[in-house]
Amino acid sequence: MKYIPTTPEEEAKMLAEIGINSIEELFEDIPEEVRFRGRLNLPEAMSEAELIKHMRELASRNADLETYTCFMGGGVYDRLVPAALAKLVGRAEFVTTYTPYQAEVSQGVLQSIYEFQSLICLLTGLDVANASVYDGATACAEAALMACAHTRRNTILLAEGLHPEYRLVVETYLRPQGLTTITVPMRNGRLDMEALRDHLSKDAAGLIIQQPNFFGCLEEVDPVGQAVHEAGGLYIACVDPVSLAVLKSPGGYNADIAVGEGQPLGNAPGFGGPHVGFMATKKELIRRLPGRIVGATVDTEGRRGYVLTLQAREQHIRRERATSNICSNQALNALTAAIFLALVGRQGLKDIAVQSLQKAHYAYRRLCELPGFEPVFDAPFFQEFTLAVDQDVEKLNELLLKEKIIGGLPLSRFDSRYKNWALFCVTEARTREEIDRLVTVLGRLRRRELT
Repeated sequence: MKYIPTTPEEEAKMLAEIGINSIEELFEDIPEEVRFRGRLNLPEAMSEAELIKHMRELASRNADLETYTCFMGGGVYDRLVPAALAKLVGRAEFVTTYTPYQAEVSQGVLQSIYEFQSLICLLTGLDVANASVYDGATACAEAALMACAHTRRNTILLAEGLHPEYRLVVETYLRPQGLTTITVPMRNGRLDMEALRDHLSKDAAGLIIQQPNFFGCLEEVDPVGQAVHEAGGLYIACVDPVSLAVLKSPGGYNADIAVGEGQPLGNAPGFGGPHVGFMATKKELIRRLPGRIVGATVDTEGRRGYVLTLQAREQHIRRERATSNICSNQALNALTAAIFLALVGRQGLKDIAVQSLQKAHYAYRRLCELPGFEPVFDAPFFQEFTLAVDQDVEKLNELLLKEKIIGGLPLSRFDSRYKNWALFCVTEARTREEIDRLVTVLGRLRRRELT
């Protein structure tokens, strides 16, 4: 192994070896106008102790969830996590593994992925799941591609209640392939059935609907699925995994594909990630399912073993015929989700969901008692709800931050029609005292604004 040259003579020898005369020639493909000239404005080097102190000072400027109370959801959720989870996930055999192509030396990680798939199937009530995809948004996009490939149709219907950012990702995936999307509007927080029937045609490959939807409302999933199937499309449900402990599973309302974001299953909120998307489907669509699938088998002596299966359809061979560019998986985050589900168990997950539901409804009632806070919809909800506020939500949240409270998500960020709407989220992690304090502080801030 050659070492990096440190003298002019060694540098000249290296340049001669690769057939150029100067370092500048290495960068001749970069336009001159975008090249940096001069010295980088970097501080002087620090000692280890100085650097640790400096990084801690920088980190203290962040609004972390250990010192702030969070009432914001919208796709990322602050939930309680069992203390044992971090210890188990941090084991070296999990942290250091990458790709389990050689089954004979990868049985541990293959089994962990298989367990994740099995748990997702139990949650969704569907036949088969893959070994995770990047996040909930890309899972929706991959499901849309599956529907178009299976039905040989070129349009995907998106419920307005699907997360706006998810809709953008789906559109971004489909547009280069000549596929289109149509957003079906909602009425009173739920999908408008009349509008859905107007858009269901021979070109519609299927519908993606979120349950609970982005605004927190519970959709009427059974009649929606029936209408989609009668038109020959696939029914795709984007679901909150925790809600499935108390709501009907996608398999229970005859969804063809279920997708979602696995972050609430033990993965802490972060600056945009890392997340983990899950996908499950009916058995007849298994060969359309992107990414990795781990299967269970037996060896020549009858001992149980695990292998990657159904791999020929994309990344290894015939890439030009692949319907997806997913070739890896979020193994560590999927493992986190699997261990979380194993630790809390069936009853534990139900307790988490029930607590979230009850606390959210308590917060909803208390907030609606405040002057200037009105419900936008009267549809039932799980753990999130949308309120109309008679103040600018962004400015109100700035004031809440000074009280170490992260307020509701301002929905005007996504659409000007949602002006002064705030999406509040209350999970099992919130206490009655925290909810009461939110109401007290909001009441005080509103009185201050009026005086």
